[in-house]
Amino acid sequence: MNVEQRYRFVYKPVVFAASLLPFAWLLCGAFGWLGFSLGADPVKKLEHECGNWALKFLLITLAVTPLRQLAHLPHLPRLRRMLGLFAFFYAVLHFTVYLTLDLELNFGTLFADIAKRPYITIGFLALLMLIPLAVTSTNKMMRRLGRRWQKLHRLVYVIAVLGVWHFWWQVKRDVREPLIYAAILAVLLGYRWARAQAKKKAPAPVVAAPASVAAAPATPLPARAHCSAPPSSSAPTSTSGSATAPERT
Repeated sequence: MNVEQRYRFVYKPVVFAASLLPFAWLLCGAFGWLGFSLGADPVKKLEHECGNWALKFLLITLAVTPLRQLAHLPHLPRLRRMLGLFAFFYAVLHFTVYLTLDLELNFGTLFADIAKRPYITIGFLALLMLIPLAVTSTNKMMRRLGRRWQKLHRLVYVIAVLGVWHFWWQVKRDVREPLIYAAILAVLLGYRWARAQAKKKAPAPVVAAPASVAAAPATPLPARAHCSAPPSSSAPTSTSGSATAPERT
């Protein structure tokens, strides 16, 4: 199999199955299958783990470009769309658990929390910003939006910052885990900034002048009435017979 076939028939199915493993574990823990358990407070555990995996997949998605450039894996971006959609999937699960199991579909409490609790406000804003990215992730939307598609999907940087910020504010005491996410995000964004600065400072490529297609036509010397002197050996000559014909580059 060539590289394209390996990504299509091997790598993508493996990544898809691996990305569903956290969901399978949470599902088994929620229903007590296969001996799994979510602990004393399963709702909080389920809510936390869904949000945690959404943030992990978001950072993994952002890591695709640096990994492609550093490891010289030009086909790696073929997996980026799937990883980004799984980030959206777990973010939606995180919000669904919060709305249905925690708030019991009490929309009044939901809107009050969004207005009064800053970390919920930030998290909800990040989820809303993820929606257009998921909707426009198809090839058809990429062609339809053109250059606007790339500008729109740069929102992922803002979303990642809001996601880490949401997690940081939610944790009241032990901030070690959100600090790790913040450090990883800082490295990923710092790498992109450094690459952009290097491109700005790089000298512009020198474009060679195009070679002449044909030499300039020879200019006839004026006729002399008497015997002309022999040509000087210092005068430059060309294959076209004219001293003024341009040299080929």
